[in-house]
Amino acid sequence: MKKAAKPDHHFGFETVTAEQKTARVRDVFSSVASNYDRMNDFMSGGVHRLWKRAFVRRIAPKKQHRILDVAGGTGDISFLMYRASEAAITISDINPDMLEVGKERAADRGMINCFKWAEANAEKLPFDDNSFDIYTIAFGLRNVTHIDQALSEAYRVLAPGGRFWCLEFSKPAYAPLRKIYDAYSFNVIPAIGGMVAKDRDSYQYLVESIRQFPHQEGLRLRMEKAGFKRVSFENLTGGIAAIHTGVKL
Repeated sequence: MKKAAKPDHHFGFETVTAEQKTARVRDVFSSVASNYDRMNDFMSGGVHRLWKRAFVRRIAPKKQHRILDVAGGTGDISFLMYRASEAAITISDINPDMLEVGKERAADRGMINCFKWAEANAEKLPFDDNSFDIYTIAFGLRNVTHIDQALSEAYRVLAPGGRFWCLEFSKPAYAPLRKIYDAYSFNVIPAIGGMVAKDRDSYQYLVESIRQFPHQEGLRLRMEKAGFKRVSFENLTGGIAAIHTGVKL
């Protein structure tokens, strides 16, 4: 008789099995896909767009770079990187609904043929070793079931000298800011999700998932464990979000 899987993963504040987390995260993003970008604007007052621009400036993509944008979904990061470089970019996401929104947005911008598109799991990427010069993941790593496996896969597909870049919500550096941010996150964001997207539960999960994600130093250590060198992070808006980077030597 097959032994029942042990609940040892977080889905927000719930403890679930790995299989349950993967399925439930998939359902969340299928639910929010059509409203994802609009909701990000409502929830952050547009600040997420400033973070994404800062992220791409730090990456400084060049035309010769081979870039993989994981959890690239609706395309925000890839669109910015392509405009800055005309590099060869593959947009990868585990969720087909998010990819469809990304393709529609790319078509609206006359950019549909500027990218390769791949429905793929960050924990088991369908790409050869040493295939990319830049790996990006923005607001996606915290939703991965096995973060360490995703980091190992990022390391594998990067070529020597390639760089890993992650933009993710993090832990505010100052206690007063943490209190304000927590009050806004838990009271306002789910309410906006309920009013605008008619989906309070999904946005409640997104808020809770931020609190369960490793803080800045915690993620730095996990990146180093995966093999990355010269690992560093830069706080944005007092640490509400952070840019993490490391090199495969």
